[in-house]
Amino acid sequence: MPTILVIDDESAIRGALRDILEYEKYIVDEAANGTEALELVKNNAYDAILCDIKMPGMDGLEVLQKVMEITETPVVMISGHGTIDTAVEAIKKGAFDYIAKPLDLNRLLVTLRNALDKGNLVQETRKLKRKVLGAYEMVGESAPMMAMRAMIDRVAPTDARVLITGPNGTGKELVARNLHDQSNRAKFPFVEVNCAAIPSELIESQLFGHEKGSFTSAIKQRKGDFEQAHGGTLFLDEIGDMSLSAQAKVLRALQENRITRVGGEKDIPVDVRVIAATNKNLREEIGRGNFREDLYHRLSVILIPVPPLKDRKEDIPLLANHFMNESCQSMGRPVLPFSTEAIEAMQQLEWTGNIRELRNVVERLAILCDKEIMAKDIDRYAMPV
Repeated sequence: MPTILVIDDESAIRGALRDILEYEKYIVDEAANGTEALELVKNNAYDAILCDIKMPGMDGLEVLQKVMEITETPVVMISGHGTIDTAVEAIKKGAFDYIAKPLDLNRLLVTLRNALDKGNLVQETRKLKRKVLGAYEMVGESAPMMAMRAMIDRVAPTDARVLITGPNGTGKELVARNLHDQSNRAKFPFVEVNCAAIPSELIESQLFGHEKGSFTSAIKQRKGDFEQAHGGTLFLDEIGDMSLSAQAKVLRALQENRITRVGGEKDIPVDVRVIAATNKNLREEIGRGNFREDLYHRLSVILIPVPPLKDRKEDIPLLANHFMNESCQSMGRPVLPFSTEAIEAMQQLEWTGNIRELRNVVERLAILCDKEIMAKDIDRYAMPV
């Protein structure tokens, strides 16, 4: 049940509000002055606060200001001596709403419900932000990871194009996300294109868009990923699998900062930072005639190689515990600890699937084990059946 703090120097009003709110199934705390209220706010979590404005000592507007420094709990101001100026000042200082005395019961309850809805929305937004940021957290303290972090910190604030290389499952997308999140483009879109997953005949439409009627299934105009990423970052994952014709158009877009939709004639200016990634050796692909050398040089202003897990096995304890916390939290289960022997057993494995394989194994352990993870559990569940 929601908990409400009522702040008013008049005991009769506090009592009346308590009776009303408890009848509506709220839990109620009371404070007779600002000092008492602030002490309660520091030590308790409230879903909403009702605060009188005219109080001896610290008045309601001062209480509001101090509450806003402590918590994001919505505050509804109430006063029997209110004016329009007072109401405006209260809202400017961060109050959710202002209600004049004598209190209209229906308005009070509606305002309170709206304040609670806002508080719930703020909490959900905070949880989602934590979840999103956690999803792109780079875990590890090994020398290769520290060197890569230093490179990201140095390169991210620039608009330099970056080519990320490394085997499958090492976390190349994670590097791209961190480059975007630490850049001046962080408030603009991050658009990811998996070049290996899109058929070659559709990749140009995906990247550059198309005009209505430009081909059989083009029933309406579509903006491509270059346009959708305008102002932000376009991440071309597995670019080594892109067709040569699409490579030529990407090269033109990088040279001229403009694209043309499939079936269109109009040049459209675009402002994007391009980050590319591949698990292939592009120099070898150039030698085979599968990749344009001029595009390679356009993309590889900065090269960031992502180390395979076998080169950073000292990070396995941190990664294993991170993935275990993540898995158990999502399932609503207690976190299972790893024994020293289990960690040592994990560090002996090859991990050809890199971070992705480790994450899958830890999730498997979280589901199939009930207590501390032992070395025998690693032997049993770490290798695919």
